[in-house]
Amino acid sequence: MKAYPVFSNKDVKVTKTHSLYDGFFKLVGYEFTHRLFEGGWSAPVKREILERGHAVAVLLYDPKLQEFVFIEQCRIGAMPTSESPWLIEVVAGMIEEGEEIEEVCRREAQEESGVEIQRLHRALSYLSSPGGTTERIHIYIGEIDATQAQGVHGLDYESEDILVRRVAKSEALEWLNSGKIDNAAALIALQWFLINEAQVVEMWSDSE
Repeated sequence: MKAYPVFSNKDVKVTKTHSLYDGFFKLVGYEFTHRLFEGGWSAPVKREILERGHAVAVLLYDPKLQEFVFIEQCRIGAMPTSESPWLIEVVAGMIEEGEEIEEVCRREAQEESGVEIQRLHRALSYLSSPGGTTERIHIYIGEIDATQAQGVHGLDYESEDILVRRVAKSEALEWLNSGKIDNAAALIALQWFLINEAQVVEMWSDSE
């Protein structure tokens, strides 16, 4: 079998970047070339990339009650392809300049669900849609007391109206399999946790 090269950032030449839009999000035009697997360089490529920063997403779990805490809110981007734009999500938020990731996890949990995270476990990070945005999502699992979770939360100045949902693990699995949970961060966080649950809960128990 033919051996193909392994490429890195050094194998891309960005020849031009320019601002296309600078508002709530930033849209940047890129012009570049890159090395080809069969040798040589590509023709010039033009792409528009959304620059929106990076974010955390936290799956909140109570190991004693075996319950998750999800949130539900309206997402206008879901309307064209969904029966309802109200989505079941995990707590999430943007990482501002100078902020520590775990600090953002704890702040967003309080703002969006009213619960305090006891311990955090880093799961993974992923690129949300690298063909069109630079955004990277950092997934964490947060240990919580689910009995704290109730009501409606969110920041008025961000037009947030966020309903808290306590969900038994068995029901969350049903939601996962039925497609009731259908956004990337919640899907990835829940699937990762169900695969690694024993390890995470054991680590939390060992640290008590």
